[in-house]
Amino acid sequence: MSAGRQEPQQGVEPVTVLRTAQEQEQELTQRKLREVMAQFATGITVLTARGRLAHGMTANAFTSVSLDPPMVLCCVGRTSRIHEAIIDADHFGVSVLSNEQEQVGRYFASRDRPSGMAQFERFPWFPGPHSGVPLLNGSLAWLECDLAEVYEGGDHSIFLGLVRSASRGTGRALLFLDGGFHQYDPPTAQSA
Repeated sequence: MSAGRQEPQQGVEPVTVLRTAQEQEQELTQRKLREVMAQFATGITVLTARGRLAHGMTANAFTSVSLDPPMVLCCVGRTSRIHEAIIDADHFGVSVLSNEQEQVGRYFASRDRPSGMAQFERFPWFPGPHSGVPLLNGSLAWLECDLAEVYEGGDHSIFLGLVRSASRGTGRALLFLDGGFHQYDPPTAQSA
């Protein structure tokens, strides 16, 4: 076991925290996985749910699953507010962010915003045609999904969504790579 010390606070005795070798190895593995996965560029979405627990959250763990039937999945931490909101609403929306929506992505990644539908007042949105879930204006694409299945995946749940509506906007993608937002500039005909 290794010991770590916390800085003493006024009037409080210092505490020694003991961690087992297994805890140290797990922390190293989690950190290493984070570093490795940071090298995988992804698009950025905002997942939304409407209902009594209405919420939005920036996410990049999102992908298509099937064309027939049309299905997508997103992975959500089980302790996040959107997790309970999606389960409660039994549906979710996906707004695929454009390179002009970095502020939107940062906003919905922050915990410092109002709860419920009030959090959607900062950026224009429209209700999805199937369930009324908030979909963000200016996005590259929008999907509205019924929650089809929920699978356990470690500290996350994998939400499988049956796509009920889908539409496409215009623009260029906002990417997440190496722990930060990046704008995608496709190659020009001259550089290809």
